Amino acid sequence: MKSLFFVSVAFSIFSGASLSASAQVKFIDGIEINPQQTSYHIGSSANDAILTNFSKSKNTSTGVANSSVISTENCSHMQFKYAQLLNREVESITNTSLYTFIDEWWATRYRYGGTTRNGIDCSAFTGLLENTVYATTMPRTAREQYADCEKIDRNSLAEGDLVFFNTRGGVSHVGVYLGDGYFVHASVSSGVTISNLSEDYYSRKFIGGGRPLNVAATSTAAITK
Repeated sequence: MKSLFFVSVAFSIFSGASLSASAQVKFIDGIEINPQQTSYHIGSSANDAILTNFSKSKNTSTGVANSSVISTENCSHMQFKYAQLLNREVESITNTSLYTFIDEWWATRYRYGGTTRNGIDCSAFTGLLENTVYATTMPRTAREQYADCEKIDRNSLAEGDLVFFNTRGGVSHVGVYLGDGYFVHASVSSGVTISNLSEDYYSRKFIGGGRPLNVAATSTAAITK
């Protein structure tokens, strides 16, 4: 009888553990999220991304997903895509208007003087992004945009600031800063894409950052109130 009793208790314990582990499994956007895994493949016909660093959002003492992970059930494939590209947690991609704009123009080829999806140049892209996302009107060329900005150093750059480069003499290339060294721009070689200021080419060509004057004025007014 004692043997039967211990077997019964053991069976109950293991069954409870199994049920508990099963209860921790979540489904996010149709993907099974298991706390024991640290990497997930998020499939989409438009975008494919790998959600990494899941362990950052997991309680390491219990192995149970935190509430911040479960909130990813409301995230879109676009957010997963740019979280991967920018090496961030998906919940940090909150400016959906910015990343929707980037996604709509992604890989549009570079064309000097171009302003449409058939081809666009760097300053037309930054001007359109600033106007669409931040309601800021910018001059047409990179040189004019540089002149129309408050100059800021690299350590003070914030999302939405402009970054300027000397690629062929003077101010000749511009992009929009996204944070953590990343910026989006219309590249001659790759079209609309995301690059990083730490890359050797852009590090050597970097002139400085600029904050559109009307944005800078708004920020200053907010601080002085």
